[in-house]
Amino acid sequence: MADVNSDVAGRVWKIIVQPGQMVAADEPVMILESMKMEIPAVSPIDGRVSEVLVSEEEMVSEDQLVAIVEPA
Repeated sequence: MADVNSDVAGRVWKIIVQPGQMVAADEPVMILESMKMEIPAVSPIDGRVSEVLVSEEEMVSEDQLVAIVEPA
């Protein structure tokens, strides 16, 4: 199991993946917005998204767990 964490404090602008979807390492899972910049939150491993723990427009803090990816 691998955690996807927010690199910055900001707002969840767009969630790109859904639970059950396959992702590659370094593939964006969602886009965060902070100080008018878009920052991707990426998967650390190849695998399947098991949970998305936030919703669009939600505020997140730096290093907050936002999704979980299971190894494929």
